Amino acid sequence: MAALKKIWRFLSSMQFAVILLVILAAACAGGSFIPQGLTLQEYASAYSERTASLIVALGLDDVFHCWWFIVLSVFLCGNLILCNLIRLPGLIKRTKRSGGKVILGEPTAAAEGVADPNQFFERFGITPKEEKDEDGRAVLYGDRHRAGIWGAWVCHLGVLLLILGFGLGQMTHREYTVYGVTGESLPVGDTGLVMTIDDFRVKLREDDTVSQYTAELTLTDTAKGLTESGTAEVNRPAELLGYRCYQNSTGWAAAVTVTKSGSFLQEEVLCAGEFLPVLDLPELVVLFNAFYPDYVLTDEGPATASGSIRNPGYLYSLYYLDPATEEEHMLGMNVLLSGEQITVDDYVITFSEPQNYTLIQIKKDRFTWLALLGGLIVLCGLVLALYLKPMRLSALREEDGTWTVKGECRKSAPIFREQFEKISGVTLPREQDSVLEQEKETER
Repeated sequence: MAALKKIWRFLSSMQFAVILLVILAAACAGGSFIPQGLTLQEYASAYSERTASLIVALGLDDVFHCWWFIVLSVFLCGNLILCNLIRLPGLIKRTKRSGGKVILGEPTAAAEGVADPNQFFERFGITPKEEKDEDGRAVLYGDRHRAGIWGAWVCHLGVLLLILGFGLGQMTHREYTVYGVTGESLPVGDTGLVMTIDDFRVKLREDDTVSQYTAELTLTDTAKGLTESGTAEVNRPAELLGYRCYQNSTGWAAAVTVTKSGSFLQEEVLCAGEFLPVLDLPELVVLFNAFYPDYVLTDEGPATASGSIRNPGYLYSLYYLDPATEEEHMLGMNVLLSGEQITVDDYVITFSEPQNYTLIQIKKDRFTWLALLGGLIVLCGLVLALYLKPMRLSALREEDGTWTVKGECRKSAPIFREQFEKISGVTLPREQDSVLEQEKETER
């Protein structure tokens, strides 16, 4: 039974919470530095085979969803709940008034033989109330910043909500990626939603560096017939139909036109990195590798002299896929300039209409509000804990007409005692400080 009590005390202690927080913080740091969701081969190429095996074995490839991270989070939530439940009755007792009097615990400072107790109340900004005790003697009492004793408790509650909001959000969030050029309508995963890119603009500074990316978007729920439009910029997501749409990145796209024997065959807009099989000869594939707005050839290879479209260059690769062996044979790789074309037998391939495409990340997290609420509560708790110093005063009129004044202040106790001494003109014994520190440790 004694062993169970020790285990229970440890599980509900602040020390256990600190240990869990350190481990979880280290795990979050690892999840930030280590790319998430890669394969074993990708980790091996980035690090080493041994390191890759360790990353996968420890679940560091998906930190926020691995079993041990979830278990530690559950233990931390349980610890915070226990801490708050255990402390709640004591806080309520310290907060409430009993029979009109403030319940005064172990006094931080006391003075006897005081002629005028009101100077104490005035000095500490407390408006006293008066009544009689059981013996008919006059009693003055009052308190200030009573809510300050709830600081740590409120912080614990806020941290608990933060963890719950983050954990539930990670388990239930949905995330999709679409990319395309102005005018395209793109399906959003398996949601039944369609994202239309109404417009996309890249704002440049005078030195050709990018100032801002702006995407005008329309999200349509085809099943419900709902449509909502908005603007997404870097660090300013658009809120559409309950989803957050982030302007994530951009790149170059171009129109690829194929003719056969002088007749139009097909045309399609390709983003850099995409390929196009020829319509009536799918074994012939053209890959759009990269685009150079102001093409120049350097010792290191193709480059661009500026961000403005002045001398457009299209880097392409041409492949032939052998239908018998399914092997790729590169037919050529070069940079096409304006007016140039690729000719393969009867086929002519040209690049034109360079334009920027936009990549939009679409996210939905049903529990963001819970995490935000937790953060707000943590801030409130910090204000209560750091800026409100609860103090209580009580003065009892003795038979000789003098007063005995007692004061309690668990936060900044030495400062409180120093102020108390200045008013009373008496130096108080210092052994009370150790008692107060012990009470603080117990309270933590």
